[in-house]
Amino acid sequence: MDEYGAGSGDAARGESGDEAWDEAGHGIEREYRRRWLPGRLLALWAFLLLNCVFQLTRSTTGPAADWGRPVLAVTAALAFGRLALFMTRGRTLVTGDGIRVRGAVTERRRAWQDIYDIRVEPIPRKSSFAPQWITFLYDTEGRRLLLPHVNDWQLADPHAEMTDLRYAATRQRGTTWERRPAVEALIRRRAGHRTAWQRAFNGGLIVWLCMFVLWVVLLVTEDEQPALLLLAWIPLAAFALLAALLNWRWESQVPRSLREP
Repeated sequence: MDEYGAGSGDAARGESGDEAWDEAGHGIEREYRRRWLPGRLLALWAFLLLNCVFQLTRSTTGPAADWGRPVLAVTAALAFGRLALFMTRGRTLVTGDGIRVRGAVTERRRAWQDIYDIRVEPIPRKSSFAPQWITFLYDTEGRRLLLPHVNDWQLADPHAEMTDLRYAATRQRGTTWERRPAVEALIRRRAGHRTAWQRAFNGGLIVWLCMFVLWVVLLVTEDEQPALLLLAWIPLAAFALLAALLNWRWESQVPRSLREP
């Protein structure tokens, strides 16, 4: 296996750096970390930081300014603090025991026996502020875990890297990487539920925008406006209804044998 330089933006391999590995998993160890951010993303963060500074320092008075400045200051501190923690602490670690994803403050683990597949997938909506290819770990229950440091921003070829990792991890898993229809069905089921929740949220947001327009019209034409009803209860009811219907639709497509304990 090739070793990656410490400042190249690619994976930092284990100390052994060769093709061989033993029963303890030596030779499979590697570490993925975020080495750099694209200039356009750094420019966006810099713009947001400058805007926060401007909003906090401009001379405005009134009730909104009294509570708005502290809220903005706390929000900005949390956002930039989390980014700094993620850049310094964040890692995706591969060992003989499994894979660990360390975020800004949390850490999630998957043992090799529980890992079903590792897949490099394209992002549906391409953006210059996001990678084109990202990597997910799927467990035997169909749940997925994002590997945030394994993408085409940090690796020259994430597909080849994950193919190499799957090959090296075959012994730790105790089985091959063949597809299992039952697990594939669970993956599709969970993907369907994620899509259902996302579409329900989008639908609720559209309803909220419509209610907001109606509320603005009523401000001009009526003396009293049911703001709470229009801006809270109706959008929430629409979201709940859409979520129930869409999740039921996806659930109904799962075979009964997979729904029974």
